Amino acid sequence: MNTSENRPDLIKKTQEKNNKRKNKIRFGYSFLTIVLLVCLVQIGVSAFNNITKSISYHGKIKKMKALNQQAYMENQRLKEELEDFSSMKSLEAIARNNLKMAGKDEVLVIINKQQPVVSDNKSKKKVNKKNK
Repeated sequence: MNTSENRPDLIKKTQEKNNKRKNKIRFGYSFLTIVLLVCLVQIGVSAFNNITKSISYHGKIKKMKALNQQAYMENQRLKEELEDFSSMKSLEAIARNNLKMAGKDEVLVIINKQQPVVSDNKSKKKVNKKNK
């Protein structure tokens, strides 16, 4: 009778061990599933961030290229102005007009427009004293 009594206990113990093993396996699969889902979400977020950064950087590159082109054009214009300014004709024009200079074989005539002199008694007395 002992063997017949031991048999149901043995079956129960075996079933309990099998159930525990199945529960461990289920828990392991559930845990792995959650980890994989978290990894997929992380990959999706990273991909989205990389795409938006890439689009943003392409826009910035276009703006920088346009700004570089404008700076290049401005630089060219300034170089042309510098060449025009440093030419002999422009230097000569500046010397004639602003500095009142003349060339080697030229005579410079400057006409000053004076305002009428206001006379007062003191200036007349000084003139009279000098004349005496």
